[in-house]
Formats: sequence, structure tokens, C-alpha cells
Amino acid sequence: MTRVKRGKISLKRRRNVLKQAKGYRFGRKSKERQAREAILHAGTYAFQHRRKKKREFRKLFQIKINAASRMHGISYSKFIDKLKKANISLDRKILAELAETKPEIFSKIVDKIK
Repeated sequence: MTRVKRGKISLKRRRNVLKQAKGYRFGRKSKERQAREAILHAGTYAFQHRRKKKREFRKLFQIKINAASRMHGISYSKFIDKLKKANISLDRKILAELAETKPEIFSKIVDKIK
């Protein structure tokens, strides 16, 4: 019977795990079991934080819009309410960008809804 050499797939899997754990500290970068566990945790954190990033940016947009609208004498909630009633459909990202970089355009929007 001919000789069969084994372990090709498992070696490939092990190399892949250790490659993903590159840059981790202590045994997590060199020991397969610790590296696998670290990668699993990293994956869950990455998934959660991709969702969380959207929340944090929306908070930042609200802060920027609130600061700019208060300079024009109107609160954030009233500003958003009047925008909806005036059928101006600009999202918070665009409004925050306008408030920060183009305050003259933002003031025209505020004048339009007053």
C-alpha cells in the first residue's frame, strides 16, 4: 500500500488562524487555541461596533445641527419638526455638513422654515 501524507488541510487552517491573529499580544498570536478564541471575540466586537458606529455618527450629527440651529434661535427638536412640516427632506448627515462647512446655506434653510 502506498504512503499517505496527512494534515494538509488542518495545517492550512492553522496557518490561516494564526495569520488572522497577527499583531495580537502574548499567546494569542502564536498558540492556535488562544488565537482562535481571540478571533471569535474580535469578530463579535467588530460586528457590534459596525452597528454602534452608525449610532455614534448620528449623535454627532444631532450635536452639530443643534449647535448651529441654536445660533439662529431655534432648538434642534423644533428645527427638525419645522423641516418635516415644510417638506424639506434633508437627512441629518447633510444638515450637519452644511452647518459645519457652509453656514450661509444652513441659515437660508433656517430662514425658509421660520
